[in-house]
Amino acid sequence: MLGGGPRLVAKRDDAIPFGFGGNKVRKLSIVAARALADGADTLITVGGIQSNHARATAATAAKLGLRCHLIANGAKPDRLTANALLDALLGAEVEYVSSRAERAPAAERRADAIRAMGGRPAVVPLGASTPEGAIGFVRAVGELLEQGVRPDVVVHATSSGGTQAGLVAGCALHGLSTRVIGVSADDPASDVERQVRAIIAGMEPLLGPSLADVAREAAVEVDDSFVGGGYGVPTPASTEAQQLAARAEALFVDHTYTAKALAALISYVRDGRIPSDATVVFWHTGGQVGLFA
Repeated sequence: MLGGGPRLVAKRDDAIPFGFGGNKVRKLSIVAARALADGADTLITVGGIQSNHARATAATAAKLGLRCHLIANGAKPDRLTANALLDALLGAEVEYVSSRAERAPAAERRADAIRAMGGRPAVVPLGASTPEGAIGFVRAVGELLEQGVRPDVVVHATSSGGTQAGLVAGCALHGLSTRVIGVSADDPASDVERQVRAIIAGMEPLLGPSLADVAREAAVEVDDSFVGGGYGVPTPASTEAQQLAARAEALFVDHTYTAKALAALISYVRDGRIPSDATVVFWHTGGQVGLFA
């Protein structure tokens, strides 16, 4: 349907069976294990009202028998839908703040209040994009190789940087020369690259100095030209990508993240920016719940 080009493969993190799936499950599997090991009884995290990460955190807490507190920027909806509905079903408490800038301070205040009452909270940063969380995607590269795919290019949606940091490090540590292209959902490419590199640098205590050096030397490629009108705002290219994926493959992508990443991949193929003999992985990071917002 694209007129020829490279071999295209989709890595279906949207089909992970736990908690409606998505890339956050891979990261939380490690971050939540650390919280449990540290004796936490509550997970606290931040995001938008329709945050995929918040929903995955609430699901993780429910499964592990922990309490969950979410800090969401925006007004409380009159009617809960999509991820916000799932948060409520999972038993998460939600505190609403007016802006993104207020989220982290509100999370720390909530953690202090829980400690004052004798609780043991663990604050999970946005997207679980920590060095430990990114190890989930180092492991995911190994999973991909076990499935028999050695990609020349990986295209995925990037925002808080943890997924891309893990993919970049994972490819480097497996000796792959793969281009990992993160398609920004919101922030300028320079900001995303800086965050990705900071997460990779933070992996050193986990990987050891020699492996950390390999990861640090890897290229970090971010494309911010498909953001359009902003975070979650559809573009003509993302709309086309969404329809094409659904009608050709029964594959659902959302305008916040995955449709824009797929739009980039489609553009690269049509423009010949990826060699026709390449194997290209579209890493579907989830987000399909957002279609029901």
